[in-house]
Amino acid sequence: MKLLNTKAAALALLLLSTALPLLAQPEPGVYRATEFTDSATRQYLLMVSDRYILHTTYEEGPNHFLQTMGGFYTVEEDSLIIPLEFNSDFKTTGENTHRVSYGFVDGKLIFNGNESRPYTREPGLEQDLDGAWLFATRGPDTGQERRGDNTPRKTLKFLMDGYFQWIAYNTETMAFMGTGGGRYAAVDGAYTELIRFFSRDDSRVGAELNFEYERMGNDWHHKGKNSRGEPMYEIWSLRGSPVD
Repeated sequence: MKLLNTKAAALALLLLSTALPLLAQPEPGVYRATEFTDSATRQYLLMVSDRYILHTTYEEGPNHFLQTMGGFYTVEEDSLIIPLEFNSDFKTTGENTHRVSYGFVDGKLIFNGNESRPYTREPGLEQDLDGAWLFATRGPDTGQERRGDNTPRKTLKFLMDGYFQWIAYNTETMAFMGTGGGRYAAVDGAYTELIRFFSRDDSRVGAELNFEYERMGNDWHHKGKNSRGEPMYEIWSLRGSPVD
């Protein structure tokens, strides 16, 4: 009788464990949440691939950049563990690893149980330049030395579902040099950015920048004028496909 009871208990435990669903990893894409404060509308932008995650907070009306952080992540039970490559608040918080719990309510992504600020996934939109890119060098390409993953100073540009963000940072010192982002389109060699946040100059929000682009293997040749109206020619290199 004792053996039967033991078997029955083991069977019940097995059935219970198989009935509990594993928490799904956030599906790659762009997620947004909005919060209304007394002085502005606060926007939360999350861009996540199967390996990398970026989170940015900024305000509209008036426009003001607040914070950004990001890095490669792993999933542990109900939490994302992110050893940060960059954190704009590092000087204040000293945080170089971020842990956040997550879940889903009615198909929306919830962080740290905060159901009052759900993240809704934006519609998917595949374009020619989707991916994670690292600034390599100024053009034209004459065989000069390049920056990349082997150097601590990086400028990352992350493009997904019609959204873009660039971040300049140093992985050794956690120095943060700046970021900007918003919406983008890349069609038939024409690349357009619409700025929604810019840490160096809030007055640049709303500006539309137009460029020419050409993909050459894993390189993106980017030509036009920068946010100050100065001519530029940049070469970006595809980074191990964190967006794929």
